[in-house]
Amino acid sequence: MIRSGSAPPGSADRDEGHAIPYGSCDVAADTGFVNAGTGGNTAALAAESIRRWWQRAGKDACPGAARLLVTGDAGGSGGWPNRAGKAGLAALAARTGPQITAGPFPPGTSRWDKSGHRLSSPITLGWRGRPLTSYDVIINTIGAVTAGTGLTVTAVRDTGRSPTGTTISDEQPRDIEERC
Repeated sequence: MIRSGSAPPGSADRDEGHAIPYGSCDVAADTGFVNAGTGGNTAALAAESIRRWWQRAGKDACPGAARLLVTGDAGGSGGWPNRAGKAGLAALAARTGPQITAGPFPPGTSRWDKSGHRLSSPITLGWRGRPLTSYDVIINTIGAVTAGTGLTVTAVRDTGRSPTGTTISDEQPRDIEERC
């Protein structure tokens, strides 16, 4: 499951801007993966975060997987109804192989989101009270997170561009739906 997050308090890099963490959590394996983008909080960053997780962790953890389920809330750049996000996931599925299905969490269920509790809560505790003054500090702090359950987290910095204002024509979603 990929979850988006806003930049943590105090995460401004004096020379470079902000970090936008997107995380995935394998609850059964007790592992997490966080891709910290440095561009905009866009659908392109959300899709790139899923691609990075698949390339660096997912394909080895789930060899032969034919399908992936990506869940998220109903808003923002990683929200399931986002047309640019759906186009990005369709392109990702075409490049990586597994069929990708995106869907929402039911309204009001975020408090039962196991991924959020397993990954986001320990990350928040890990940077509690620590000035997040650079990307290195953010990546190292997230990557050092552990929990009593044995959780291990991999964190990477994503310096790629995350273009804003991507326009998706009315025909593109119809084409995706027809192919699927």
